[in-house]
Amino acid sequence: MPLYDCMLLLKPHVKKENLMDLVARVGKHVYRRNGALGDIKSFGTVQLGYGIKKLDGRYYQGQLMQMSMMVTPNFNEELHYLNKEDRLLQWLLVKHRNTKYGLEFLNEDDVKSELEKFQQSTLFNDEDIDEDEDDEEYEVNQDEEKR
Repeated sequence: MPLYDCMLLLKPHVKKENLMDLVARVGKHVYRRNGALGDIKSFGTVQLGYGIKKLDGRYYQGQLMQMSMMVTPNFNEELHYLNKEDRLLQWLLVKHRNTKYGLEFLNEDDVKSELEKFQQSTLFNDEDIDEDEDDEEYEVNQDEEKR
């Protein structure tokens, strides 16, 4: 299943409970289709570059939400019920291109060689640390201390 981002632009006056209700409905729809919901981000109220005209007026602000999900490619057609949603100004489903995950990610030779480098190396090598050099820099003569 490919990775998608669902961007939801809601009317600015929508309460948080109603906003979460809409996000939960989309999330339940994802789970019913055997998808996986990854990340939900809220960008708060954003200023729009142009007004979006709806039946109850023109909006120059909106509440922006982003939901990351793994769903089947035909999921876009299933989200068209959002067009009738009163609280939404606009919605958009964006597919992540050239993103490798799962078995595709693990089967690549380049990735395996890179992972092997991390497993064999350590953060600090004992050979690189030379304590004598550091001590010389901060040595204080005992004669100077007595003065």
